[in-house]
Amino acid sequence: MRDWRIKRRERTKQLIELGGLVQKAGLIELTDDHRQVLLGAFLAVADMLRGNDRDEVLMLWKRKGKRAFEREA
Repeated sequence: MRDWRIKRRERTKQLIELGGLVQKAGLIELTDDHRQVLLGAFLAVADMLRGNDRDEVLMLWKRKGKRAFEREA
């Protein structure tokens, strides 16, 4: 199989998984599936990750995400 096709499939899988996380977090329902609201929220998250407390924020979110996955299992 061609290299570009494999990379495209991997990218598609990644995007589907990320969309699944948006759904799991309840963001679709909470924003009434409003794409501008979702993009604004993602941009706010990106701004936070560019800040001085990036490591602390990542650690907090990682713990919270881990607990959410564990509750699901």
